[in-house]
Amino acid sequence: MQGDFRTEFVRDPVGLRQHPALVLNADYRPLSYYPLSLWPWQEAVKAVFLDRVDIVAEYDAEVHSPSMVIRIPSVVVLRDFVRPQKRVAFTRFNLFLRDGFRCQYCGSKGDLTFDHVIPRARGGVTSWENVVAACSPCNLRKGSRSLRQSGLHLTRAPRRPGAEELRDRGRRFPPHHLHDSWIDFLYWDAELEA
Repeated sequence: MQGDFRTEFVRDPVGLRQHPALVLNADYRPLSYYPLSLWPWQEAVKAVFLDRVDIVAEYDAEVHSPSMVIRIPSVVVLRDFVRPQKRVAFTRFNLFLRDGFRCQYCGSKGDLTFDHVIPRARGGVTSWENVVAACSPCNLRKGSRSLRQSGLHLTRAPRRPGAEELRDRGRRFPPHHLHDSWIDFLYWDAELEA
């Protein structure tokens, strides 16, 4: 198998607008929850013909070639297991995900930036343990002062998240579109039968 599916799954919004395929690892769990591991239908069909995936569910829609008709896959599972990364990259997105996309000072959503709890001007470093998500007003209010000097308080102390913790947090933010065939593999709002 060429490449690493963790980094190669396509995030092209144009290709995902119609009939995206949910990509599951060989253990039938999504490669990622947030962003959800999706391929455009063209990539899913290509992977089927290259014998890299098995089709678990299909859309009613079909595509036609000169010699065949193919139902578009809605859920595919990798034939080879891709080992999840254990190390969590320190990125703005992962920081916001760790903090639940909320300001760690006032709890508001939206217009987020990040703030050094111990300001860099006072020797603070850029690390999981010293950076939090903050809204612009709180970030401006704090400036290069300490928490005590600014009168702000953290809702939660910053720390390095584990990979499994971030995957679980990602489950709390389902995408706007969930196809019915995906629900059993995502566990979002799935109604359990008695």
